Amino acid sequence: MTDRIEHISVCICTFRRPRCLKRLLRELDRQDTEGKFTYSIIVADNDQEQSARAVTEDFATASSIPVHYCVEPEQNIALARNKAIGHASGDYIAFIDDDEFPAKNWLVMLFKARNQHKGDGVLGPVKPIFEQQPPQWLIRGRFYERPEHQTGSEITWREGRTGNVLFKSQILADIPGPFRRQFGSGSEDTDFFRRMAERGRVFTWCNEAIVYEFVPPMRWKRSYMLKRALLRGQNQRHLGSFSGVAKSVVAVPLYMILLPFLLLFGQQLFMKYLIKLFDHTGKLLAVLGFTPLGNKYITE
Repeated sequence: MTDRIEHISVCICTFRRPRCLKRLLRELDRQDTEGKFTYSIIVADNDQEQSARAVTEDFATASSIPVHYCVEPEQNIALARNKAIGHASGDYIAFIDDDEFPAKNWLVMLFKARNQHKGDGVLGPVKPIFEQQPPQWLIRGRFYERPEHQTGSEITWREGRTGNVLFKSQILADIPGPFRRQFGSGSEDTDFFRRMAERGRVFTWCNEAIVYEFVPPMRWKRSYMLKRALLRGQNQRHLGSFSGVAKSVVAVPLYMILLPFLLLFGQQLFMKYLIKLFDHTGKLLAVLGFTPLGNKYITE
């Protein structure tokens, strides 16, 4: 008698990126399982106009991988993730973003790492790919490079991201709507991993389970990067703790004084601390009840 082969539900939340979604689905179709598991794909379209339907249905027709398409009409990333999870039936749930694509061995490396290190889930690296040559200050500042760790290392909740993760479905068994509505414009994954840590859940790292993220020229804009920083700070109001507020009170005037001098040392250093300034400013504005960017995605 053979053991039952486990199943992974790969969840994708998408919003008006049909070209990126098509590329991602193509690469997911090529995943090497080594016969260790089966997998299916769930596409949660967060666009009420269903801009991802045609791409998903075309893929489903051509692929042998089971695909389910669903729609979350309210523009809210947390609700979109919950919608995808609601249609997941696997022993494991994996998340990958619609502007990313995985290496061929992505799922199998996550799966093997989870079995080896026996945690509740596994995260892996997301490496940037630039479609055109970006400005040198952006490269030197490593703005789109994320920390990596030794395989098997335990990950803190502050480093938790849903761009490259696999976790056991059972950890969601007693949590209705695991992603919280109030994080509709971001930081929903940070909040999720924080609450998982409070429940004693353990997530480890697999440095061989690689995902690549396309960084288009629009994301090189300083305005885009600063809006993202302001939104990150703004979303801190939902995390239930403002222990860092005192730090922000000190940091904002200090950075404002330092910034003109930092410009003398190059654009990358200037932008690094300008982004920090906007992070702290967003946090302070949230404490005062102001949300200048509302609760919508930043697309430009």
